[in-house]
Amino acid sequence: MENVSSRCGKSDNAPRLRFPEFSGEWVEKKIKEFANCYAGATPSTKERKYWENGTIPWLSSGEVNKKHISFTDNFITKIGYDSCSTKMIPANTVVMALAGQGKTRGTVAITEIELCTNQSLASIVTNETVDDKFLLYYLETQYSNLRAISSGDGTRGGLNLNIINEYSVFLASLPEQKKIAAFFTLLDRRIQKQRQLVEFLKTYKRGVMNKLFDKNIEFNKYLKWEKVDEIFKTINDKPYQVQSCSYFQNGLYDIVDQGKKEIVGFCDYNDKLFIDVPVIIYGDHTTLVKYREKKFIVGGDGVKLLKSRDSNINLKYLYYALLRYNIKLEGYKRHFSILKEVSLPIFEKCIQDEIAKIITCIDSYIKLHENKLSSLLSLKSSLLQKMFI
Repeated sequence: MENVSSRCGKSDNAPRLRFPEFSGEWVEKKIKEFANCYAGATPSTKERKYWENGTIPWLSSGEVNKKHISFTDNFITKIGYDSCSTKMIPANTVVMALAGQGKTRGTVAITEIELCTNQSLASIVTNETVDDKFLLYYLETQYSNLRAISSGDGTRGGLNLNIINEYSVFLASLPEQKKIAAFFTLLDRRIQKQRQLVEFLKTYKRGVMNKLFDKNIEFNKYLKWEKVDEIFKTINDKPYQVQSCSYFQNGLYDIVDQGKKEIVGFCDYNDKLFIDVPVIIYGDHTTLVKYREKKFIVGGDGVKLLKSRDSNINLKYLYYALLRYNIKLEGYKRHFSILKEVSLPIFEKCIQDEIAKIITCIDSYIKLHENKLSSLLSLKSSLLQKMFI
């Protein structure tokens, strides 16, 4: 990547960090001054002829998370297109989610193909004074503000074309726009490659786990099957539990709950510290399985702390066996009562140790590349804040 330099002196209309060949202030403009904004539409889903064998790419708001739209999940027919007010949008157009579940509202993406959209997306078709990828990255920096001004009176807000048209952005000269856009495009490609590597390694891990268990089950004459309830003893988590009001950004001890995050917060409560590690953590509501070697505090309800009844069984092996034979999530309900009836394969100790060793090695490699991905995302976030106004 090319060098960027910090500017000396302070101006509200120039970024803190920019390429050294550029200077001067950026110009503030409303989006409507350099672009036309369009909302899409959805053909009736009751009419099969609008969708069946469709060839026209049709983008829904949930797909903005792809960031660079080179394909769509759905297609409509010419009859479906003519039946509603959606419009064909050219490639290299920024699209913004007007509404959507969770964090979707305010998220932006850029099209790489010609397509049409649903009514929950705004397409920002710019004139020749604006580089579309520059606009994409600029609007990424405005995500929180766009959500704030469209939050509404309740919990579910919404953007609209008027808000977007009236929204002000700061524009660099076109050459500087193009250079910034190229810089972040290169960074995005690096991030995407790292993300793909992480996903590949996770898929590889699942394949290895399946082969290790299946192969040993097929050829091992000493194998026995035991129910989860027979293998594990559960430890009462209540003495080690804190509620969300006790989660802090800093503290001596990690807080671990049944959710996807490895650590959900920190606190300093010595009297709540669970020290009997290693231990398996099972999410009663989520079916997520975690293995913890470092002392911690339990976050919230729904956590099952599991230890082996037989100290000669490798606990790390049991963790991977639970991952391999875990039950499917059935909505928000208690799952451990179902899991207790599941049987796990118990091999002789040397095979347990070998399986745990191999998969632990893969896990370490995954963690290494997840950390690299996290570093790249942090770098991008920092640069976006410094290289835009």
